[in-house]
Amino acid sequence: MKFEIKDTYSGDVAILLTHEADYVPAELDALEAGLAGKVKAAVEAGRFRGKAGQSFEYFLSSDSGPKKVILVGAGKTAELTDAELETFGGHAAKAVLNSGYKSADIKAPSARALAGARLAAYRFDKYMTKLTDDQKPSLETITLVTDNVSAAEAEWVGLAAAVAGTEMARDLMNEPPNVLHPESYADRIREMEELGIKVTVLGEEEMTKLGMNALLGVGQGSVRESKMAIMEWKGGGDEAPLALVGKGVCFDTGGISLKPGPNMQDMKGDMGGSAAVVGAMKTIALRKAKANVVGLVGLVENMPDGNASRPGDIVTSMSGQTIENQNTDAEGRLVLCDVLWYAQENYKPRAIIDLATLTGAIIVSLGHDNAGLFSNNDDLSSQLTAAGLAENETVWRLPMGSSYDKLLKSQFADMKNIGGPAAGSITAAQFLKRFIQNDTPWAHIDIAGVAWKSVDKAPTDPSWASGFGPRLLDRLIKDNYENA
Repeated sequence: MKFEIKDTYSGDVAILLTHEADYVPAELDALEAGLAGKVKAAVEAGRFRGKAGQSFEYFLSSDSGPKKVILVGAGKTAELTDAELETFGGHAAKAVLNSGYKSADIKAPSARALAGARLAAYRFDKYMTKLTDDQKPSLETITLVTDNVSAAEAEWVGLAAAVAGTEMARDLMNEPPNVLHPESYADRIREMEELGIKVTVLGEEEMTKLGMNALLGVGQGSVRESKMAIMEWKGGGDEAPLALVGKGVCFDTGGISLKPGPNMQDMKGDMGGSAAVVGAMKTIALRKAKANVVGLVGLVENMPDGNASRPGDIVTSMSGQTIENQNTDAEGRLVLCDVLWYAQENYKPRAIIDLATLTGAIIVSLGHDNAGLFSNNDDLSSQLTAAGLAENETVWRLPMGSSYDKLLKSQFADMKNIGGPAAGSITAAQFLKRFIQNDTPWAHIDIAGVAWKSVDKAPTDPSWASGFGPRLLDRLIKDNYENA
């Protein structure tokens, strides 16, 4: 689909943002002489008054202009936040996506509306072979109509890159696990070299030599070889990079600690943290961010065959610390701990952020509206919180502290990989903190509650996978890590 920016209407459908003080805008007359009066008369016969969530459609008979006008209510005022503008764009796109019309114009003051439309237009139907024409999108072009084209075009460069990263994260998560596994995932990451990203992929032989036994133990029950992919973007100067680390468990059965059968198909999304990192790296490369960033993702499958890790196994991580594996379904932290250590040993990052669909406990704590944030650094936490609010990918900081460490005490090793039924998300974060060196600024973001959901979804979130993360990370980098 094409996304354009113009200062005149040219599409089959014109969609205008209105509000309660001016719910039938005079601008309608620019589409057709006397149109505002006609629409006003039609509106007065119904209940549309520009309230948030309301919409009104009016069909036109003109051969040269739009064939339909849609008014979308914004509520009491037309002064909307970026998130509200994106929601408007999402509603606009959904109203016409399968309508039979081929082009639509959206009148809005910011390219944020176009970003919302593009997010809402996302589809993942590549495996659907029996869709009828009525089920396929008819829309080919969405145009933002604005009074300041040059400003909107400049804004759109960064927004389009951010949306592209979100689309990639969604694509990766939506793929079935027989298609996206550690080896094929690594191949997709290699394709990002076309964007100017340096990609290195390590296999099991290289990781064995490095002592990454925690990560390798998770994947040893799978016929698929575990991988670690490293993406380097050097857009800054000589400064140390920001490191982004993602959990890439391409499918999680739970291993020998087998998960229940119902809804296990959702565990194809247990690589959502890695998808966020990969999507973020695509975004910063597309907009040529003036920052040094390295993305590292550990790619494994957690399967229960005769060679799988057993509860009670003890592994020695790359850091040299030993871990008693009391539950093979607490595998994500075993992947992350080795990748975190590798990142610090090889890149000495100025800060490090990991993302993972790590615990079901975070859903109990925060539901599906916020990701959980854990950190050893107040400044980094504040930066992430601000970035999340700006891009509507919100995080909520939860406590950490040495008092939780006693829950990870093992009789046989330096630590165990679970902390018991209490404070599950916190003890997972405390586990990861043991692999952060020299008080390096670090944040762990548990996205288990926001990576996917099936109900109460925003119009800009149309697929099973939300694609959470790339926009949050890109905004963090843009606001805090780029050279002037």
